[in-house]
Amino acid sequence: MFGILLGLIVLMALAYLGWSIIWVAPIAAGVVALTGGLDLLDAYKDTYMGGFVSFAKDWFPVFMLGAVFGKLMEDTGMARSVAVALTKIIGTKRAILGVLVSAAVLTYGGVSLFVVVFAVYPLALTLFREANISRKLIPATVALGAFTFTMTAIPGTPQIQNLIPMEYYQTTPTAAPIMGIIAGLVMAVGGYLYLRWREKKMTANGETFTEPKDNKVINVEGGTPPFLLSLLPLLTVLITLNFFQWDVVIALISGIVLIMLLNLSKFKGFVKAMNSGAVGSVTAIINTSAAVGFGTVVKAVPGFERLTELLMGVKGNPLISEAFAVNILAGATGSASGGMGIALEALGSKYYEIAQNTGISPEAFHRVASLSSGGLDALPHNGAVLTLFAITGMTHKDSYKDIFVVAVLIPVISVIIGILFASIGIF
Repeated sequence: MFGILLGLIVLMALAYLGWSIIWVAPIAAGVVALTGGLDLLDAYKDTYMGGFVSFAKDWFPVFMLGAVFGKLMEDTGMARSVAVALTKIIGTKRAILGVLVSAAVLTYGGVSLFVVVFAVYPLALTLFREANISRKLIPATVALGAFTFTMTAIPGTPQIQNLIPMEYYQTTPTAAPIMGIIAGLVMAVGGYLYLRWREKKMTANGETFTEPKDNKVINVEGGTPPFLLSLLPLLTVLITLNFFQWDVVIALISGIVLIMLLNLSKFKGFVKAMNSGAVGSVTAIINTSAAVGFGTVVKAVPGFERLTELLMGVKGNPLISEAFAVNILAGATGSASGGMGIALEALGSKYYEIAQNTGISPEAFHRVASLSSGGLDALPHNGAVLTLFAITGMTHKDSYKDIFVVAVLIPVISVIIGILFASIGIF
């Protein structure tokens, strides 16, 4: 038990310092192996790499195709087209809502979180300038739309955080729809009301829009395809995945093919976009696989049985222990998918067994795992948070407290509310 705790501390501390989990995870796994009485070399070459390779084998096509889909949406201007149209409909007077909805629609349509940040930021800059709202709120607004309810809560989302639990609980992307919708509303409405309150408070204190230091004004309207055409690939992924119940790989391929067919005049850029998306996906899958490999080693040491007893011994609904485990590990790794991967690799079979024996629906376990992955993951060392600050030109001092409220505090509250509904049989 001490070794597992020490390994987690090493993983969390080094990840927080900005060290790559690709090599930090094996070091942390080595700490667990040594203190757990395992042979270090065997633990790395067989146990760790076994978990690593198994996850990569199962999920690389989804990571790769999702990244290619998002990059094609970005490079063809379709992502920008959707965002521009939605912000025009909502209007500049509701700048925060416009940015929030644009990010949410793109994320729910299957565009990766990192691509959404690049697509929405120019619009956010324009809208916040016109509404005279401080740029300090842009990171939290984008985070609310892309990193929270559309990533983990809304039934049917093709984001990986909603797909990973399917393998462990034999469920579908629309698992526990009522829980998901309620939790999603808590995050969306609660986060929006908080940001509007912050906007009014900052304006009253004289904090209004200031131009970025580079003073680049990005043209957000030039060269974008029509809105309705740009919406079709997003709808295609959602419909084929959830209504036709096609495999997510086929759903993403369908979306990619449609993007290319609707943008034949831009075919010269397809190879570059697909290459870029594919290369970017490698880092994402390796990061998550590295985290899962750590979980595999944890599962192999004798202390894991004691850890399992402690987690399963949490009084009350077993969904509480799952929420606790996923949240802590997502926070430790700074990754929603990585933390959930560790937790479910180590404990997923136990929770599924509990679901079978207690009558609690596996769908409820699926949704709680997904929701919990989007709580403590957005701590300061999270990769998406760091990317968001890099793109917007803000710092942790400028904007992190608002990100913490909308992407950490409120999502954790939504998990609690989701569990309460599941405990009375509403899921």
